[in-house]
Amino acid sequence: MKKCITVILLIFQLMTVIAQNETGFFGKVVDMKTQKPLQHVVVSIQNSVVMKLTESDGTFKLVLQSEGNQLLLLHSQGYKDLLFPIKVVSGEMIDLGVLVLEEDNQIGSEAFMISLSENDLNDDNSSSENTSGLLQSSRDAFIQASAFNWGQARFRMRGLDSQHATMTINGVTMNKMYDGRPQWGNWGGLNDATRNQEFSVGVATSDYTFGGILGTQQINVRASIYRPSSRITFSSSNTNYSFRVMATYATGLMSSGWAYVVSAGKRKANEGFFEGTNYDADSFFMSIEKKLNTQHSFNFTGFYTPNSRGKNSPNTDEVTQLTSKRYNSYWGWQGGKKKNARIKRVEEPVLMLNHFFRIDDKTTLNSSITYQFGKVSNSNIDYQNVNSPDPTHYRKLPSYYTSVYAKDQGEYPGSFIPDYQNAKKNEILFITNSQINWNELYRANQMLTTNSIKSVTGYVPAQSSYILYEGRTDDKTISFNSNVNSQLTENIFFNGGIAFRNLKSHNYQLLTDLLGGLYFEDVDLFYKGDQSQSDLKNPNRRVGVGDSYRYNYNYLANTIDFFTQFKFTYRKVDFYLAQAFSSSTYQREGLYQNGIYATNSFGKSKKVNFENFAFKGGLTYKISGKQWLFINGAYLTQAPTIRNTFPNARLNNSIVDGIESVNISSIEGNYIFHSPKIKARLTGYYSLIKNATQTSFFYAEGIFDNGAGFDNTNAFVSQTLTHLNKKNIGVELSFEHQILPTFKTILSVAYGQYTYDSNPNVVVVDNARVSLENSNPVFNFGNATLKNYKQPGMPQQAYSLAVEYRNPKYWWLGTNINYLANSYIDVSPISRTAQFYINPKSGFSFPEASPERAKIVLKQEKFDPIRLLNITGGKSWRVRRKYISLFVSINNALNKTYKTGGFEQARNANFRRLDQQQSSGTPSFGPKYFYGYGRSYFGNLAINL
Repeated sequence: MKKCITVILLIFQLMTVIAQNETGFFGKVVDMKTQKPLQHVVVSIQNSVVMKLTESDGTFKLVLQSEGNQLLLLHSQGYKDLLFPIKVVSGEMIDLGVLVLEEDNQIGSEAFMISLSENDLNDDNSSSENTSGLLQSSRDAFIQASAFNWGQARFRMRGLDSQHATMTINGVTMNKMYDGRPQWGNWGGLNDATRNQEFSVGVATSDYTFGGILGTQQINVRASIYRPSSRITFSSSNTNYSFRVMATYATGLMSSGWAYVVSAGKRKANEGFFEGTNYDADSFFMSIEKKLNTQHSFNFTGFYTPNSRGKNSPNTDEVTQLTSKRYNSYWGWQGGKKKNARIKRVEEPVLMLNHFFRIDDKTTLNSSITYQFGKVSNSNIDYQNVNSPDPTHYRKLPSYYTSVYAKDQGEYPGSFIPDYQNAKKNEILFITNSQINWNELYRANQMLTTNSIKSVTGYVPAQSSYILYEGRTDDKTISFNSNVNSQLTENIFFNGGIAFRNLKSHNYQLLTDLLGGLYFEDVDLFYKGDQSQSDLKNPNRRVGVGDSYRYNYNYLANTIDFFTQFKFTYRKVDFYLAQAFSSSTYQREGLYQNGIYATNSFGKSKKVNFENFAFKGGLTYKISGKQWLFINGAYLTQAPTIRNTFPNARLNNSIVDGIESVNISSIEGNYIFHSPKIKARLTGYYSLIKNATQTSFFYAEGIFDNGAGFDNTNAFVSQTLTHLNKKNIGVELSFEHQILPTFKTILSVAYGQYTYDSNPNVVVVDNARVSLENSNPVFNFGNATLKNYKQPGMPQQAYSLAVEYRNPKYWWLGTNINYLANSYIDVSPISRTAQFYINPKSGFSFPEASPERAKIVLKQEKFDPIRLLNITGGKSWRVRRKYISLFVSINNALNKTYKTGGFEQARNANFRRLDQQQSSGTPSFGPKYFYGYGRSYFGNLAINL
């Protein structure tokens, strides 16, 4: 008995010694208003891998391996981060007591800042959106400014497209294989359901994927991580939609091991900020998890967000001066309602099954299978043997007569002979008929009926001259994904993953409305004979509603990706190394035998395979518990997108000659200072993208040179740039100062220089030149002198100064002033080739094309700086144990008008035509511009039940 008591006392003493040797702290987290404990709050040491989640009673315990001054960070969905210093004493567990988190009412602003880039607005094939959605998840002051203050001016962080960022949901990559960009509309309107997010900037580490040079974003929709809650949200805006309603319910993890989350929403507008831009979107979300035991858990997630929006047109200065900045040429009146001819629809549900396997206390495995299917469509008007229905067609504008020149006099240009009388007539006609006349289109598709005395008695349907169609993309994507996370030793952590994706993308043109007619002929009247046929296997087809026509093909693609990452963490230094390998295979399968490319359109193309490697690494030096230095670098090769691999996919199986993987290099350095009152980050970055490929289509006048052996005609051509390099250099600064407990100032600065760093090769394909002797009429125009031209589509400098006041009685008010500059137009590459200076009639250079004049004609347009004042505010209440929060913002409060981007029209494809157009002062084919919103508002009322 004495021996037994002795053993028990020894064990107790040993346990006491072990407990005394533990180093760290513990505490409890509660809601500031309700004082209820908060579960699943992330408790971590700032800028380290040490992290714990609070239990159901709000308690946590964090055991550390090192002592000294540290910063403790508490983070939870819907709450303001809590950051404060602690001193860790070796051998002591410090009781932090009760810690309170305050609800963050500003999160209501996250819903409406998704804007569209020029690429999205110009490219009807693209099913993706730009990067502003990516920026919304981070609480970093600079990134918040990028999304909410500068996003309305189409600011892009570091000047990079969203294809350079990786978007994942439960570890599954959501970037589209067609163009590399995420389709943000696939989960639009699910703000409450998708709020559990992790974000890394640049080439920093990610536990889920290797990532891109812009960053990674992970949305966690596992049902068990949601706190038990019910929430209804009402919103109103005058930008994309007029009203929004959302409802979300989450059970949390119940004692039965089940957890459920459901969410639904509706967004709608009869007309957005720009004329005729209707909007209609529904959102449905479900996540169900069953925890089998402490090791295994299965989670099913499904979401479906069908949405449609009316597009708005880019306009020339001439059109804007005759109308307004909100003018949109894409709509017209029909039956007393505005009908937009160009509607983008996205309906792509996602089904995902995850298996979460906790192998042991240090290793987890997340495996998933995902299936996404549905359609993306872009509508437009097609027509045959009739005038263009576009009210801004160049023949309908005054400039058609005010930019007229006489015929050339030998080698010299003719004189300027404007016709102001007819120009005035065109102006009056345009102002009177500035929208699509739907009634005229219906009338053109009908035939007059007369009686015996030749009097008109009515109209009957006839062959349609005008129709509505959709450019459809029906994707079916299946993905298999598995990620492992493991702590190998006290200081070494491992992440790895493998992902496989298979895509079948059906692309075709679908007739949706005969506009009162009987049928439409599936022939291209720009060509003759067999070349006019869309499908030689079914010639001279008469098509009706629901039929495909013009083009019909599949993209077939497979990708497989591997990545490994090792993180090493020590008292003063952390560093990591990551590597990745990917293999991509693309193929086109033609379903029509096109008459122009009879031998190269039907059936499968040869397969194109790209194998790529990627490496990145980084070092963190911990100066103190408040200061850190980071340096990260990456080198990777990346497969070109499907879009840029097949330059003329609608018509044939051709592949870009000599296409190669893109080479990407990036390096960044950061200095970070965090204290309870001051948060600062200074970042410098450099990235170089080499060997990029870019394809576009346009109608060119005077493009081919007899002297080089080409016919002298105008042509509709496809243009492909290869060996295109881009260089992005810049600095970022964010400085946040909590001057008083209620008053805070924030300064954000972005200063970049984004240029083209090569003179890419320009290849033009003219389908009209196809013959038995030349089945692939490719004309090499040589190099375009684009080096040192500015990359278009975004401000390269941005500055924001914000102040915010938060009253202890739960209301707050903030304002920010912003200055954005150095935004440039998208230039026409073909206008920068040697061919541009050749007279197509003689084969000799234009005599007036002096270097001095060329410099003026080809100068890249720089847009005026943008000055924006934004105001935000909010209030929260507790009413009968229900919590209500209100968020309101006014953007561009001074109602400033500004251009967000634009592009040069490539129609004038030789120097003389462009020079004459510019010299006239009223060019028929001047640049087209996009405009930002004027004064806009957003209001969000959330009720937590």
